Amino acid sequence: QVQLVESGGGLVQTGGSLRLSCTPSKNIFTAGVMGWYRRAPGKQRELVADIRSTGSANYADSVKGRFTISRDNAKNTVDLQMNSLQPEDTAAYYCYADIKETFYSTYQEYWGQGILVTVSS
Repeated sequence: QVQLVESGGGLVQTGGSLRLSCTPSKNIFTAGVMGWYRRAPGKQRELVADIRSTGSANYADSVKGRFTISRDNAKNTVDLQMNSLQPEDTAAYYCYADIKETFYSTYQEYWGQGILVTVSS
């Protein structure tokens, strides 16, 4: 079973930067859409950004111009560069990916365990 492993979270001051990374726990055949969601305390989960294998990306309005999503199709990894962080960005961030484990597999959706990002004011 593939797991998505997230790294890069932590505590940062307002205006600071963090880079989140997400890596499959084992080699996979390919990944379709990959992205990041977040859940802030007391709020619903929301899409932060996602990216297709073509490089086409979507962003939540609240992070446009501050966050950049990127992926490495050879390694099937996805990163989220977060700049100009604000206290309202404080949340648990979850990586997800549509993964085809082998040539013969169908695409299935996988999620990471979540990683905390805390922005202090």
